[in-house]
Amino acid sequence: MNNLNYGIIGNCRSAALISDKGSIDWCCLPEFDSSSVFAKILDDKIGGSFGFVAEGYNVSQHYLDQTAILITKFDNGVDAFELIDFMPRYRKENGGYHSPPEIIRYIRKVSGYPKFKIKYDPKLEYALDETHNFVKKDFVISITNTQKFDSLFLYSNLDKEAIVTGQEILLEQDSFLLLGYNEKIFNPTLAKIVLEFERTKTYWLNWSDRTTSYSKYNDFISRSAITLKLLSYEKTGAVLAAATTSLPETIGEVRNWDYRFCWIRDASMVVNVVHELGHHEMAQEYLKFIINLFPDKDEKLQIMYGINGEKMLTEEFLDHLSGYMGSKPVRIGNAAFTQRQNDIYGILMDVIYQQLIHYSNDIENGEELWNITKSIVWVVAKHWHEPDKGIWEFRTEERHFTFSKVLCWTAVDRAIKVAEIMGKKAKASKWYALANEIKEDILLNAWNENVQAFTQSYGSEDLDASVLLMENYGFIEAKDPKYVSTVKAIERELSNDGLLYRYKNKDDFGLPSSSFTICTFWFINSLYRIGERNEAVRLFDRLLSYSNHLGLFSEDIDFTTKRLLGNFPQAYSHLALIETAITISGITEEEAVLGKLS
Repeated sequence: MNNLNYGIIGNCRSAALISDKGSIDWCCLPEFDSSSVFAKILDDKIGGSFGFVAEGYNVSQHYLDQTAILITKFDNGVDAFELIDFMPRYRKENGGYHSPPEIIRYIRKVSGYPKFKIKYDPKLEYALDETHNFVKKDFVISITNTQKFDSLFLYSNLDKEAIVTGQEILLEQDSFLLLGYNEKIFNPTLAKIVLEFERTKTYWLNWSDRTTSYSKYNDFISRSAITLKLLSYEKTGAVLAAATTSLPETIGEVRNWDYRFCWIRDASMVVNVVHELGHHEMAQEYLKFIINLFPDKDEKLQIMYGINGEKMLTEEFLDHLSGYMGSKPVRIGNAAFTQRQNDIYGILMDVIYQQLIHYSNDIENGEELWNITKSIVWVVAKHWHEPDKGIWEFRTEERHFTFSKVLCWTAVDRAIKVAEIMGKKAKASKWYALANEIKEDILLNAWNENVQAFTQSYGSEDLDASVLLMENYGFIEAKDPKYVSTVKAIERELSNDGLLYRYKNKDDFGLPSSSFTICTFWFINSLYRIGERNEAVRLFDRLLSYSNHLGLFSEDIDFTTKRLLGNFPQAYSHLALIETAITISGITEEEAVLGKLS
């Protein structure tokens, strides 16, 4: 079955996708949101890739345990070698991190005398123009300079001419390929490559060691946590929705978006989960990113930003690329940045509140966070009663979406708690009335007697999986009859063989035809919380079986074939996996502490 059988490597500056046959089919350098240097995933003919041709070899792939180092093994029963792929990352003596825009492909001879060809075919600047390779004494340089100038450098202890021309290579000793955006001051050696490997391995092992261990599903939790870390951008603290652009929700359709940006909603949820796993510094860095987005007290928050805080994310089409399996258009930028989605304020306030709970005596930027809190309540008070585009970013119609209203309530509820923590009881007392007004409005208008459920929007009979999160945010108790009834209604209407639609009503692009992975995790989580634990575990185990060969998830799953669809790997999916696994594990706070001590 065609599937997104890719692994991701990265160093919190950029990332690359490597197929189960060892081909780099997607990579942008020097940053996540830079133009691509390999984009075969978006155009099989002209996108460009960096792979190996080894006829007669069986190929297997796995991650080095507890790391982001990917190992692809080629073995024909006699001759064997391992391709060890990683992007260097480790702490420097001055306390910063060494994270160069480089990919290292460490080729380790295992047995016999392996032979292979290398297909080195970079296509810079999204393959807009020809890329030319030139073999120099110390490196291969790849250049494009017709519309835009860009260059790439390849270093190796193998024959560089043989690499570029695709000649057969006999592997007589351990070797390396170092792909870098910048020319090196000192030429790399095999000894230096091995040192980079060991240092990067140590970094990831130390990072993973700080992740809370769980008695159930720990391998999936650990891999998801590493994946979320790979989608974080060290320079600013931003968290990307995914590493790719334009991988379609359905093959051949036009729901293809650029996800290499920071959605306030997604990133805030990720930060809460990663913090729960023990990685507090990631949460702190994200809060700094948010603070830097609030230069003025009355400035409205966008739903998404560039990873360096860019506000203009103009959407363009790359018409020269055929798209993933012919699914056009290929987009860069994302027009959704102009949308209003009122839910982001509640999710952001929840992050601020959670941080204050843990660091009430040692919170950085406390005064700035209090200013943000007051600004958010002001914005919510002014706009909560207005329609918006909703969590699913409908591009035309605005409605009174239930999820948006619940998260407006969440914003004020958490602001009240923050005010109490900071000793601002007068402010807290003023905000109680607003929280109650919003809650009463939701209970009156979002509940539909005919459907016996809270529906997608006021006055609608359409169901929506996002409404399942009412309980997560403390708006309603799990055992409340109306919530239980809502979960059961969503199961009847939106579940398709255990996979969930986001919704079934037609949107701007017609009826959705694939399952949105995070919604299935939400549903399983809700089933568990209302007491249907055996069914929740059964569905969770089955959903985990739909991951790719490395335990990774994209945004969507095809209802029929169960193939992965949409941008990859998807932060939203992996954070929901972790949340659901923790719920099913039933770990207590005491167990979490003991897990860190063991």
